[in-house]
Amino acid sequence: MRAGIVGIGRYLPEKIVTNHDLEKRMDTSDEWIRTRTGIEERRIAADDVDTSDMAFAAAQKAIENAGITAEEIDLILVATVSPDTPFPSVSCRIQERLGATKAAAMDVSAACAGFMYGIVTAKQFIESEVYKNVLVVGVEKLSKITDWNDRNTAVLFGDGAGAAIIGPVSENRGILSFELGADGTGAKHLYQDEYIIMNGREVFKFAVRQMGESCVNVLEKAGLTKEDVDFLIPHQANIRIMEASRQRLELPDEKMSKTVQKYGNTSSASIPISIVEELEAGKIKDDDLIVMVGFGGGLTWGAIAVRWGK
Repeated sequence: MRAGIVGIGRYLPEKIVTNHDLEKRMDTSDEWIRTRTGIEERRIAADDVDTSDMAFAAAQKAIENAGITAEEIDLILVATVSPDTPFPSVSCRIQERLGATKAAAMDVSAACAGFMYGIVTAKQFIESEVYKNVLVVGVEKLSKITDWNDRNTAVLFGDGAGAAIIGPVSENRGILSFELGADGTGAKHLYQDEYIIMNGREVFKFAVRQMGESCVNVLEKAGLTKEDVDFLIPHQANIRIMEASRQRLELPDEKMSKTVQKYGNTSSASIPISIVEELEAGKIKDDDLIVMVGFGGGLTWGAIAVRWGK
């Protein structure tokens, strides 16, 4: 039995904050932000909307898209570094709201690579036939842990949620290979004190190297080549990092997902948000080979090669 994505959904806050809005709050400019990050605007959740609210909304859409009921979910995994509270977990909060009474629930903390960690964890439960349906959510309300006076970080982040149902898929489809990794020696480069603290130069160097390597590694593990890749969905952190991954795979520009300009860096939510975007645009089709790759604080990273479809 092979596990794959059988349903997906997302939630994005209504409020849009543009680079021009940030120009009024801090010493920065639209041109400076765009040329260095590719970001033009980001979504910011209202004060009365917390992480679990966004996770719940995205989860509902994924459940509907999968054609199942909440009662059929066996496990809920929520990847987040910005929970409502340290406990109870976001996963327990949405378990109650969804009515997923049979589901176990836990949160996963791997920062921007969290969705990759969640998917790979779900895969083990499905392929061992312990569970049939696992809900994985990547969700962040980074606006509440962002220092809006720090122009180096405040321009980068946005809020949002993406969710996927992981379950059994037909032969030759689903997750073909994966890579997860961590390097705790890099923790000092990206962490949360009261707010997010980042050494941009060091994180950039790490991400450019590791994202490309991980993409190549998962293809080798699956017995595939760069020429087999139909679409790349990188973590939407910075357009220059994303471009380095695309070039490592020698893909044309139109074969890489780019949503960073509209939503900024939504951490663990960025890859599922992008998947929905590209599905709606008709850029991902059944039997396409998709490579997903992300990196985050920890430092952590993860990549997955998946043959799309149920």
